[in-house]
Amino acid sequence: MSNAFQTLEVTISADPPDRLDKALSRDVPVEASLSRSRLAKLMEAGAITRAGEVISDPKGKVAEGDVFTITVPVAEESHISAEDIPLDVVYEDHDLIVINKPVGMVVHPAPGSYNGTLVNALLHHCGDTLSGVGGEKRPGIVHRIDKDTSGLLVVAKSDKAHHGLAKQFEKHTVERYYQALVYGAPDAYDPRLRGVKGVSFETGNIMRITTQLARHKTDRQRQAVLFQGGRHAITRARVVETYGAPVAATLMECWLETGRTHQIRVHMAHAGHSLIGDQTYGGKRKLSPKALSAAGLEAARVFPRQALHAAVLGFVHPVTGEDMRFEAELPSDMQALIDALRG
Repeated sequence: MSNAFQTLEVTISADPPDRLDKALSRDVPVEASLSRSRLAKLMEAGAITRAGEVISDPKGKVAEGDVFTITVPVAEESHISAEDIPLDVVYEDHDLIVINKPVGMVVHPAPGSYNGTLVNALLHHCGDTLSGVGGEKRPGIVHRIDKDTSGLLVVAKSDKAHHGLAKQFEKHTVERYYQALVYGAPDAYDPRLRGVKGVSFETGNIMRITTQLARHKTDRQRQAVLFQGGRHAITRARVVETYGAPVAATLMECWLETGRTHQIRVHMAHAGHSLIGDQTYGGKRKLSPKALSAAGLEAARVFPRQALHAAVLGFVHPVTGEDMRFEAELPSDMQALIDALRG
């Protein structure tokens, strides 16, 4: 915990909510970047007073004109090192930043990947504009995409934004669309798919996959499909473009109702349409030499990663309330694979 502190006074304005924590969250200055959960922790620590009296009940009554003093520890510097790594910044303001993450970049430092991560890069890029998340000057990671998946991520720069974004992800209100290249082509009239538990079709040939997901019992790097236990997961997907005659591969648009680890990858594999290049869930499936050109067959055979891209990200700005929506074009390697499959 930091040894330096700053104090701010909050005066409750007209028509306050019936709970103290809600009233403070409403009236605390935006630039303080204090979320309701952060205020609750400060209250627990005895850092909020009214007329010199420590206030510890978040459900306490409050009246217009009440003045509260909040003592906030100055955000400490992160223990993670800042690194000058180029970033593709799609959008940035005082509270958040949207990044188009390249293939090969890990999001957060972890055993085996302590350097070269998105967090290392953001600490350098954002510098003093990070106002503190949970009392530490660090970017607030509210969702992740795999190392070898490209595409859009939103990261909080303030505690208030972190809390607001996390709440949207928890409620599954964030819009997330992915583009994936898979083997074969899902079809509502495929009798095989009608027999796969958890797979159904909605109007417009939209495939819906509903299962539970949990860590694999013997391989801790994998997720496994379950129907009891685990965490609820729903993926929807539709065909965008098919390749080959008969169809050997398909460009799919997938969107998440939930956001579990490896969700699209494991769900598409469960449906029998694993992602091209996915060594964890798909392996190297053999394609019929009659279906594609030699260039297309070779491009699919040697593609070095799961062909998955986070293409669309939409959410409500956690501070301003503005509707935000961003799109990222396919990376060059996936576009080259599509060109080869078309050929």
